[in-house]
Amino acid sequence: MHTDSTLRGAGSLRLSFVLLLTAMATACGGGGEGDAGQAFQMPPQPVNVAAVVARDIAEWDEFSGRIEAIDSVEIRPRVSGYLKAVHFEEGAEVARGDLLFSIDDREYRAAAASARAQVVRAQTRLDVAKQELARSEKLLAVKAASVEEAEQRRGEVKQAEADVVAARAAQTQADLNVEFTRITAPIDGRVGAALIRPGNLLAAGQSMLTTLVSIDPVYVHFSGDERMYLKYQDLAREGLRPSSRETRNPVRVGLSNEEGFPHQGEMVFVDNTIDAATGSIEAKALLDNADRRFTPGLFARVQLIGSAKHPALLIHDQAVLTDQNRKYVFVVGEGNTAQRKDVELGGKVDGLRIVTAGLEATDRVVVNGMKKIFFPGAPLQPVDVPMDAPNTIVAAPEGAAPPQG
Repeated sequence: MHTDSTLRGAGSLRLSFVLLLTAMATACGGGGEGDAGQAFQMPPQPVNVAAVVARDIAEWDEFSGRIEAIDSVEIRPRVSGYLKAVHFEEGAEVARGDLLFSIDDREYRAAAASARAQVVRAQTRLDVAKQELARSEKLLAVKAASVEEAEQRRGEVKQAEADVVAARAAQTQADLNVEFTRITAPIDGRVGAALIRPGNLLAAGQSMLTTLVSIDPVYVHFSGDERMYLKYQDLAREGLRPSSRETRNPVRVGLSNEEGFPHQGEMVFVDNTIDAATGSIEAKALLDNADRRFTPGLFARVQLIGSAKHPALLIHDQAVLTDQNRKYVFVVGEGNTAQRKDVELGGKVDGLRIVTAGLEATDRVVVNGMKKIFFPGAPLQPVDVPMDAPNTIVAAPEGAAPPQG
């Protein structure tokens, strides 16, 4: 008796569920006799779609680098002495030949004056020696002087000539020492801080006074791994991309606060060996710095041309969805329905992602509104937008919400 009651209760529950479904179907179908068999259908969802971009591209490889000055100079004194004055504003730009430091030059000027006097003395001795030689040669001609005496006078002239050369060299060195007490900029560039203040004793060739770096142009220094180097070698051998050792291949550079790679440069150096410890090879590119945007030491993102031009299909990253380890997109299928396509992706070019497999050039990809697509085959109201502007706001169909996500 208990079992029959349970069965009657279960049957009653199933009947109630069937009646509920029937009522829902009738309500959705408008309640008419002819509509009772029609099933509920989701209304078409407005989504932004964009045509796949098909064009010839050249791929770019990305590296991390640092800005470097082409010339960097440590300013040190060439003579010893007490620092007299600093003649520049720290951190300012200076031109080649501008006075940076001066050393007390009184001792060096006195030494230069003494050296000039030694030149005069040596020249006078040479003049006297020449006169004595001339007299001896006249006497020798009339047998009034010996050959030995004449030879002695010739030796004295040669000695006096050598003394003049030595005295003039000493004078040149003394004059240079005076000149070296004025320390000037050897290159155009930006000077650093003055590391020694006036009154301190400087040691020739040792005391660091300041640093000076060139400003325009600059290098961006970066390194590539062995795999990348071998790829470039293969491309060069096949004639698909010239070697950066022989051709100034283009580079693009972006700083840490910039979007993309707005600055253009060219390769000027690839090292001759691969570092066995790191498996990398060093390279440099040249950048114009007329606007003083680049400062040595700045981090830089670098792109180097990495392939020959070839046809490719491009989409925006925003269109790509992930299902576990698979990437896929929705495209507009037959009858404006959502069709799922699994894709394989490559690198980025000009802000768009390369699709290596899975799409056709004629596909229209959903780029905004994917959250409204609950299953493949869902009806869509496609709104066409540019591929590089997937979030463009376009007037949605009447009564429909704008696409989201």
